Amino acid sequence: MLTLEAISELVRKIRLEHGLPDSPFRIDEVRFANGKLYIIAHDRTDKSVVIGNSLVIGKLRERLGVKQVTVYSNLDLEIKRKKLEEAEEILPKELGFLRPIIEAEKKFPPREWPKTWGNLETLVFLSFHAKPLLGFAEGFNLPYKAVGLKYTFPKLNYEPIEGELRELFYPDKDKLVRIAKERKAKLILADFPFSLREKEGIYLLNPFRLLHIGFFELKYLFGFEFPTMVDYEALIKFVAELTYEGLMESTDGAKIVWRYWRRRR
Repeated sequence: MLTLEAISELVRKIRLEHGLPDSPFRIDEVRFANGKLYIIAHDRTDKSVVIGNSLVIGKLRERLGVKQVTVYSNLDLEIKRKKLEEAEEILPKELGFLRPIIEAEKKFPPREWPKTWGNLETLVFLSFHAKPLLGFAEGFNLPYKAVGLKYTFPKLNYEPIEGELRELFYPDKDKLVRIAKERKAKLILADFPFSLREKEGIYLLNPFRLLHIGFFELKYLFGFEFPTMVDYEALIKFVAELTYEGLMESTDGAKIVWRYWRRRR
């Protein structure tokens, strides 16, 4: 049985078997849904011990025969709930289709989104989270058109536009608003460094900041496509900011930076 006690004992056993320190840790809750195991650790230090540089959760997944093992701390979930409450306060009526999603996210994990539909003409700018942005637009049946920098996502369908590679991480708001006006769009989805703003009657939305969903979860929800080329300084700054805000695990950030740094050498 996937009890709190059984999972705690298995974590200790795996750590000892693989030469990891017998560090104390505390798990507050274990949840299981749709073949996925969610472990809620007491704080971030406990979370790090349970993850064990990804080795421990990898072995947990193998031994328990589950699809996925994810570890959160109570602090992670409390921060997420605070962010969702803030999102509710700033959400305009035109984006009301997101309210049921916000309510569902407050109960996460597990993630159980109700069906909801948006009806705003939308411009999707293929920035770093290109595939999740497209998945979000498609998932909520938003009528959208996708644009992106030339040659950055050859496997995805979009209209290529000119721009600097830095825009993959820090989209040019003014340029995107101009393009949205040309296409009569009222909503822009992109990796903006904020959750939601309004500019010249057009909403600029980073849905993942609004809902406080991180890189790891987005990859499993929608898949992920790495851009073919990047601005290295912008990449490092972007990854550092997401990690600081709890939207990316440091191990994921390090792997992403190393992926591109190898090419540069």
